[in-house]
Formats: sequence, structure tokens, C-alpha cells
Amino acid sequence: MQQKKDAPLRSDAQRNRERILEVALAELTRCADAPLNAIAKKAGVGQGTFYRNFPNRESLVLEIYRYEMQQVADTAAQLLKAREPDHALREWMDRLAQFAMAKAGLADAIRQATSAPGNMAKPGHAPVTSAAELLLRANQEAGTIRPGVTADDFLLSIAGLWQIDPRGDWQPRVTRLLDLVMDGLRAGAPGR
Repeated sequence: MQQKKDAPLRSDAQRNRERILEVALAELTRCADAPLNAIAKKAGVGQGTFYRNFPNRESLVLEIYRYEMQQVADTAAQLLKAREPDHALREWMDRLAQFAMAKAGLADAIRQATSAPGNMAKPGHAPVTSAAELLLRANQEAGTIRPGVTADDFLLSIAGLWQIDPRGDWQPRVTRLLDLVMDGLRAGAPGR
């Protein structure tokens, strides 16, 4: 999570910030126009604490997006430490799908934030791309996926995730699609 680089947050301030982000993710996914004072109240923080962390709706929405993306990206290295490379990649794909479904629920809020006066730019997806590169490289070195697959190839192959309606029963369909992608990545792997 990003904060002023020259002033690290105290642990209680960090907890407040994370609680605000958790509540805001749930509330803004339900309704892009959720009142900020309601988010602060549900997070158990005062208005001053809320606005010190997030001076406006746009900064909150974009920080949720960045924070969630970084959380997904950070799991790649953790999974590689705990699992075989191909299992780490497949589990990470599930986490990416969960992020995609949350992002789809936030789509209206993100659109509003990036089209507001002052036009804040939507954060890039560099952390996710880097995480995909890490996982793909580990798998290629282990011989568990076909050689030559790039992060761009991989992300394009799973782009359909962003087309699935998160309000429906998306989990079985996502599982089936990601299993198909994983089967395709394993086809032609030298270690098979």
C-alpha cells in the first residue's frame, strides 16, 4: 500500500487505513456512489482519519485498485515458496480471478474516478505483469510449462476473466477456463 515515502505509518494508522480499504472495497463494489461518511463509519474511523488517508472519492477508489492489485502480485512469490511452480501458478490464477471479479464490481467507481475533473489516471498493471513473469519463469525453468510463454501471452490468454459477470455464479466457469489455460501451458512442456 502506498503512503508518503518519507513518513511510514504507525501500526494503528496502518490498521485504520487497511480497514478503510476493506470496507470501501465491499461498499463500492455494491454501489459506486456509496457515501464516504458511511464507509468511514463502517470502518470505525472518524471523518478526520478518513480524509487524512483519502482526501476524495477518486483517491480512495484508485488506492483500492492499487492495493488489491499489489496484494495479488505479492502472492506470487509466497506461493512459489510453498508450492511446486505449476501448482503455484494455478493457485495464483485463482487469486487473479478473484481480483478480476472484485475489479468488475468496482468498474463503475473506477470509471467515475478516472473520468472525474482532474482526470486521475488508472494505475497500470505492472505488479501483476511482474508476478506473472516470475511464475512463468519458475515454471519454464522447472519444465512444467511450454517454453517461450511471455507474460503478455499469458495475460491475453486469460483476458476472458474480465468479461465474466461477477454477480452470477462465476466460480465454476472461471475454474473451467483457467484449467483450460493451464492445460494449454503444460502442453509441450519439456518435463512432461
